[in-house]
Amino acid sequence: MLEPLNFDFGLISRTLLCYTFEGSHSEGKWSFSNFYEKENNLVFVKRVRVVLSLVLLFFYSAIVATAETVTYYPTDLGNIWVLETADGAERVTYTIEASEERIEDKEIALFKRTAETVGTDETTGEVYFVHFDDDGVKLHKIVAELGSIFGTATAILSPPVLFVPASLALGDTWEFTLETEVVLTGPVLVTYTYEVVAVEDVVAPAGTFENCLKVQLDTRTVTTSISRSTSYQWLAPNIGIVKVETSQEIVFNLISSNLVSDASTYDVTGDGVVNILDLVFVAARLGDAAKEADVNADGVVNILDVVLIAQNLSG
Repeated sequence: MLEPLNFDFGLISRTLLCYTFEGSHSEGKWSFSNFYEKENNLVFVKRVRVVLSLVLLFFYSAIVATAETVTYYPTDLGNIWVLETADGAERVTYTIEASEERIEDKEIALFKRTAETVGTDETTGEVYFVHFDDDGVKLHKIVAELGSIFGTATAILSPPVLFVPASLALGDTWEFTLETEVVLTGPVLVTYTYEVVAVEDVVAPAGTFENCLKVQLDTRTVTTSISRSTSYQWLAPNIGIVKVETSQEIVFNLISSNLVSDASTYDVTGDGVVNILDLVFVAARLGDAAKEADVNADGVVNILDVVLIAQNLSG
């Protein structure tokens, strides 16, 4: 299962309070008055105490929000994932796009998978006509481009079937069956059975992804004969698909996605790691227009910047 988020609130408090402490030294008293006028010192101390309260409150809120919104198949329109084989010869691209089509009075989105051999013109793939609800991703129709020989195959699913559940955990299973017709083959009946079989870390060109769900897909195809195949995909929390192993044991790894952020964006202190110091740096500038702390570049340092830092702390 997913490892729980482990944040040391004591460390946060000690880090911030070190700026408000006033004590003694073997050679005499010292205080902020050594650096600021007394009235400025009081204002600064009050501000840091307020910042401490805000950091603790919003840091906790960010943790809770992150825990509650973990998804293994982000469904925002415009999402894109590009995966390649290690030698760069083959590429597969997944996208989620808008559609003007409505099916059974549902707003439809297009989940597309496009496979290509780099340097050639021909592509294959599928377009999945889906809608999103509280249960997950519901599948209404598939249009598959099978290449120049087999042409295009279409399958209608009415009522729609569950394509991807809204929540996933180790041991979960689901399946659906579709019927279609393929040139040179005739009627085809395909049953897809999914099972979450492991939780693993994945190292890919786009980064290292922890606690990925490994999903096994068993396919049973009935034509004039019966064939079976098994493939795998790895889904990273809040990122989606980061690795695929086909039934021919060809492995694709994520090389780019608009869901994978550059860690340097959140390393505002420039020390090479996103940690509590970055959180303190941003929180201390709440309400300012400091570009170096304006993580989301909206023109002001606010709670949204604090949350982004909290959500991207290094493990």
